[in-house]
Amino acid sequence: MRAALDGARYILMERFAEDATLLAKVRDYLWKNAHLVSRVVEGKEEEGAKFRDYFDHHEALSTVPSHRALAMFRGRNEGILQLSLNADPQYDEAPRESHGETLIADHLGLRLNNAPADSWRKAVVSWTWRIKVLLHLETELMGTIRERAEDEAINVFARNLHDLLMAAPAGMRATMGLDPGLRTGVKVAVVDATGKLVATDTIYPHTGQAAKAATAVAALCTKHQVELVAIGNGTASRETERFFLDVQKQFPQIKAQKVIVSEAGASVYSASELAALEFPDLDVSLRGAVSIARRLQDPLAELVKIDPKSIGVGQYQHDVSQSQLAKKLDAVVEDCVNAVGVDLNTASVALLTRVAGLTRMMAQNIVSWRDENGRFQNRQQLLKVSRLGPKAFEQCAGFLRINHGDNPLDASTVHPEAYPLVERILAATEQALNELMGNPGGLRNLNARDFTDERFGLPTVTDIIKELEKPGRDPRPEFKTAQFAEGVETLNDLLPGMVLEGAVTNVTNFGAFVDIGVHQDGLVHISSLSDKFVEDPHQVVKAGDIVKVKVMEVDLQRKRIALTMRLDEQPGESSSRAGNRGAAKEPARSAAANKGRGKPASTSVGNSAMGDALAAAFGKKH
Repeated sequence: MRAALDGARYILMERFAEDATLLAKVRDYLWKNAHLVSRVVEGKEEEGAKFRDYFDHHEALSTVPSHRALAMFRGRNEGILQLSLNADPQYDEAPRESHGETLIADHLGLRLNNAPADSWRKAVVSWTWRIKVLLHLETELMGTIRERAEDEAINVFARNLHDLLMAAPAGMRATMGLDPGLRTGVKVAVVDATGKLVATDTIYPHTGQAAKAATAVAALCTKHQVELVAIGNGTASRETERFFLDVQKQFPQIKAQKVIVSEAGASVYSASELAALEFPDLDVSLRGAVSIARRLQDPLAELVKIDPKSIGVGQYQHDVSQSQLAKKLDAVVEDCVNAVGVDLNTASVALLTRVAGLTRMMAQNIVSWRDENGRFQNRQQLLKVSRLGPKAFEQCAGFLRINHGDNPLDASTVHPEAYPLVERILAATEQALNELMGNPGGLRNLNARDFTDERFGLPTVTDIIKELEKPGRDPRPEFKTAQFAEGVETLNDLLPGMVLEGAVTNVTNFGAFVDIGVHQDGLVHISSLSDKFVEDPHQVVKAGDIVKVKVMEVDLQRKRIALTMRLDEQPGESSSRAGNRGAAKEPARSAAANKGRGKPASTSVGNSAMGDALAAAFGKKH
């Protein structure tokens, strides 16, 4: 008889667990009410100190932010944290009967009292809930949380990359790149106004050779009429900045403007196949200085040479699907390149490859044609390039610019197919092309509808008239730089209450990281970005913005800096906002705050979830 009842129980459990309607009801309940519970594995407290914000953490499943979810999943993957689902967070202690069991009983139409058979039916419902339904849905919902968090993390990375690529260019001016170093020296590279490398050197201003180094830098600045000096923001950055200021004091004729530039990804580019092809005879260490100089001139043109994932403006980028991330980031790069446009006579193969319609082979052939025949004088010459046919020309021509060429329209976004339309506009205004382009007054009174036909609709004509008003305009903002405070060069120099200027380097869902010149970015928590409620930090700041911040707290041990953009805020008012790069991005609720939020998760690493559920079921049965 006992064996028959056990067999019947398992048959019913399987049947109930496959009831789609029942699973939908329980899934909906769990999503709206369950909590994600994170606890530290016993004995892992010291090893997993960076996850300590999640050692005893409860949070509503439906509202857990992507960054916290990914932090907890990373902690679990590293064996530091245990994650579980608390289906009944409304109870202070573990309930005698879960609400999930009630849902199952109600769905089945069971009215369980104290009849002889009811105890067996209760056991069937309990086992169905604990062993089948809860475990299945916990795995499913955990997967949903992770998938949602990954999608959001990828979107955050994409937004930051877009802002970084669309950062203001300093312009095509002769630029010196300084890749800082202490013992190994400072690598120097000078590029001319077209980005061509014209000189390199290695100096040692921080090892007792400052005078010799200053003379060398001054000579290069004078010889090549350097207007900008780009200093990498890595190790010895502030020391190198101070060195260049000393050079300007010693040699007053050196008027070049110094700018601290992010060197993220420069080392990746230096060792890449692309860099080897571009500079086959140049030492790897010097290639980084070239990249730093060029990314000041035109961030977009240089950063396209680097794998977007190496630029480091994402959150938990290594914890998400790398194929989805790469696909999304490649689309962002292509969108940015096409939005800005590409100078056909100076663009690299890497930049041309990102233009719509061009393959890497076509891009290489364009550069080869340019090397053999000289600069392009008009867009039609593209059709002479090997393997670039009419279809590719139709796709790419509007994104390629030719400055000072045969036709002024070749420097604009107007596609060659629309040149006849421009001629009709010229005839209507009775003006020459050079007179009309850049003359809003001559175009403002035109009615776009007068020039529409079967080929060109109203939106196209409107866009062309706007382009003629401001031909070849760059959608990127005006170039500005942050001025780092003198004497504030390391974490030890920071004091609560200091107001500093910095550059936003990364924006996440929980705040923005700001470089204030101490080799460690500080975090402005989302609650400190503005006096008003902020739902999304991207609504307030973006990568590359220059902002004023106040130091709220400095954690030397964990190398974290808490900043605020609410300059009237005083240190100590919001210590809970402190945080920085690392696994745990925000303070978790304290154990006291979590008290009474549900049954603590087991800290045993030896038992599986199925084993724990079976043990609980047998415990309840006996």
